[in-house]
Amino acid sequence: MHGFPATDCAPAVIETNHPQKPESASLVCVIENEPNERAATLRLFRAKGIPARGFASVGDFLDQPAHDGPCCVLVDMDLPGQLGFDLQRALAHRSERIVFITGDGDVPMCARAMKAGAEDFLTKPVLGDVLFSAVLLALAHSAQARARHARHCLARTRLAALTHREIQVMHFVVKGLLNKQIAYELGIAEKTVKIHRGRVMQKTQCVSVPDLVRLVQSASLSNPDSQ
Repeated sequence: MHGFPATDCAPAVIETNHPQKPESASLVCVIENEPNERAATLRLFRAKGIPARGFASVGDFLDQPAHDGPCCVLVDMDLPGQLGFDLQRALAHRSERIVFITGDGDVPMCARAMKAGAEDFLTKPVLGDVLFSAVLLALAHSAQARARHARHCLARTRLAALTHREIQVMHFVVKGLLNKQIAYELGIAEKTVKIHRGRVMQKTQCVSVPDLVRLVQSASLSNPDSQ
């Protein structure tokens, strides 16, 4: 066994902890089957300088390639059927964040949507500033999700270059074991541990053990057997 395979990486983005004017690559996708309401909502965001695109149905939205940047999906929960929840399931492992709007939502519906990861659940009529703030926060969280994914991919790519023995040594290093302790655990010479440890740091481009710990955490790796 020689390391771990890398995953597909999304472009890196700037991470932010507070809602602010979103980066230029951001996009608001408005899913609304009523043309006049859809057009009015698009005008609201475009007037604020945020690119926005309208879709008449969840199907129309899902038929398009995913936006390559932070994205908030604003969807009318009053669409026929339970398409809003279908959309949540479809986007469960993507970086888009969903803001629901409804004219007659109830508490169970809201609870279900929020539990499934909705960014917000707003009731019509929605004031422009309230809607804008919710979408800004959703875009910020989408950017954070993309940044986490980019870090994960980078970590996986670097760790994929390690041999199985180097991975074993690495996991003991991040646990805080000394070279002589690692040598005892693996049944190899301390000098050999030092060589493997040096190669781990070189291949992962880490300059310290804390850097290595963060890299392993970003890759979400479990400890392989030490045999």
